[in-house]
Amino acid sequence: MDDSPLSMEFSRQEYWSGLPCPSLGDLPNPRIELRASLCLPLLICYGRLRCLVKQLEKGDVNIVDLKKNIEYAASVLEAVYIDETRRLLDTDDELSDIQSDSVPSEVRDWLASTFTRKMGMMKKRSEEKPRFRSIVHVVQAGIFVERMYRKSYHMVGLAYPEAVIVTLKDVDKWSFDVFALNEASGEHSLKFMIYELFTRYDLINRFKIPVSCLIAFAEALEVGYSKYKNPYHNLIHAADVTQTVHYIMLHTGIMHWLTELEILAMVFAAAIHDYEHTGTTNNFHIQTRSDVAILYNDRSVLENHHVSAAYRLMQEEEMNVLVNLSKDDWRDLRNLVIEMVLSTDMSGHFQQIKNIRNSLQQPEGLDKAKTMSLILHAADISHPAKSWKLHHRWTMALMEEFFLQGDKEAELGLPFSPLCDRKSTMVAQSQIGFIDFIVEPTFSLLTDSTEKIIIPLIEEDSKTKTPSYGASRRSNMKGTTNDGTYSPDYSLASVDLTSFKNSLVDIIQQNKERWKELAAQGEPDPHKNSDLVNAEEKHAETHS
Repeated sequence: MDDSPLSMEFSRQEYWSGLPCPSLGDLPNPRIELRASLCLPLLICYGRLRCLVKQLEKGDVNIVDLKKNIEYAASVLEAVYIDETRRLLDTDDELSDIQSDSVPSEVRDWLASTFTRKMGMMKKRSEEKPRFRSIVHVVQAGIFVERMYRKSYHMVGLAYPEAVIVTLKDVDKWSFDVFALNEASGEHSLKFMIYELFTRYDLINRFKIPVSCLIAFAEALEVGYSKYKNPYHNLIHAADVTQTVHYIMLHTGIMHWLTELEILAMVFAAAIHDYEHTGTTNNFHIQTRSDVAILYNDRSVLENHHVSAAYRLMQEEEMNVLVNLSKDDWRDLRNLVIEMVLSTDMSGHFQQIKNIRNSLQQPEGLDKAKTMSLILHAADISHPAKSWKLHHRWTMALMEEFFLQGDKEAELGLPFSPLCDRKSTMVAQSQIGFIDFIVEPTFSLLTDSTEKIIIPLIEEDSKTKTPSYGASRRSNMKGTTNDGTYSPDYSLASVDLTSFKNSLVDIIQQNKERWKELAAQGEPDPHKNSDLVNAEEKHAETHS
C-alpha cells in the first residue's frame, strides 16, 4: 500500500502545504467538498484512515472518533460512487449549446448525426495502463530518437525513387504535401510513408520486423484502401493521417513520453485506421443492414472492420509484420491499436473530448491510451488545420464522397443523410460549423494535454545535472544524415509548444475566414467543384 500513487503523493511535503486537514473529531461534509474537488475528500479520508490504523496499533484511539471517521470514509466512498456514476451517465449533447439560428439546420443535423451517438450505451472503461517514471521515458526516448534519422533510402528492401526522396525531406513539416508524395511514388504514398516512419523510429530493427513482410503488408493495405475507389477515404488519406501523427509526436515532444512499443502502435494504428473503408458512413451501413453492420451489431461498424481486416492480413505469413513480438508486446500493441482505431468513430467525439477534459482537471497523469487516441482522432480531422491548398482539396474530395453516398440513398429510396444531397448542401457553412464545433476544440484540447504531459518532462530534463544516457546521445542528432541533409534537433529542450499551438490557431482561423468569405459571396453550386475553384481564383486575384 505504501508504494501506491496516493501514498507517494502523501509523502510529498508540498501536498500538505495549506491543505485543510481536520482533526479526528472534526470532519467536513464529503458531498460539499466533492463539488469543489474530488481529490481533497479522498486525500483526507486516506489520511484519517492511516492515522487510525497507527493509533489502533498503539491501542490509543477514542471509540467516538473511530466511529466518526469510519462513517466519514463510507460517506466519501458513497459520494465518489455517486459522482462517478453521474459522470458516466451524463450524455448531454454538447451541441445543445449551439443556438438554433447560429448555424444552418442541415449543418446542425450533420454535426449531430456524425459526432454524437444515437444509442445510449456505456463504454467499458479500459484498465489503467501502468505509469512509468518520467526519467525512464527520457532514457527510452533518447535511445530511439538517436536512431530516427538514420536514413534508409539505400537499404535492401524498398528502393526510393529520387522524386520520393526529395518529397520526404519535408515529412517533418506541418506543410507536408501528401498529394505530391503520392504523385512522386506512382500512387504508393502509404507504402513509402509506412516504410519511412518505421525506419526513422528504428521500429524495423527494434521489433525485428522482416522487411519483406512490411513491404507486402503495406502494399496489401494500399490495395484495401483502393478497393472502393473512394475520393476521400483512400490510401492518400491514410498516408496523410500517418504523417500528421508523426508530426504531432515529433513537435510536441510526445515521443519522449511514449515507449517504443507505443510509438509502433501509433504509427501502425494511423496506417490502418480506415482500411477497406467503403466510402459510406456507419449510419448508411446500419440503415441498409449491410453485412458489416450485422456482424458488428451496429456498433462502430467501419472502425471494427478496419482493425479486424488489417489484423486478418497478418494471418498470412508473408505479411505478418508482428511475427517477432513477444506475447506480452503483441497483446499490449493490439489493445492500444483497437482502442485508438475505435476512437476514430466520430459518433464518440464529444464523449472522448469530455473524458480528456475531465482528466485534465485531475492531479494524476493522463492515461496513455486515451491520449494516444486523441492524437489519432485529431490527425484524422486535421485537414482544416492545414494550408488552404490542402484543406480545400480534402474538402472537395470529402464532399464528393458524401454526394456519392447521397446518390446511393436516392437510388435506394432512403432520405438523404446530412450534407449528402448534391443539390442543396452548403459546403462553406458546413466547414465553418465543422471548424467551430469540432476542429478548434479538439486541437485546443490536444495542446492542453501535451502541455500537461511534456512541461514536467522538460523541467525535469533541464534540472538533471548529469545528462542521462538518452539525453547525452540526443545531442548527437544535430548534423547531417546519410543523404547529406541537415538533421534538426528534436530533443526535449527543443520542444516549442507555444509555437506549435499558435501556428495551428492561425491556420485554422485563416481557413475559417476564407470559408466565411465564400459563404458571404453566396454558396456556389455544391455539385460543381469548378464553382468553388473559380471563387478561389477570384479570391487570389483580389488579394494578389
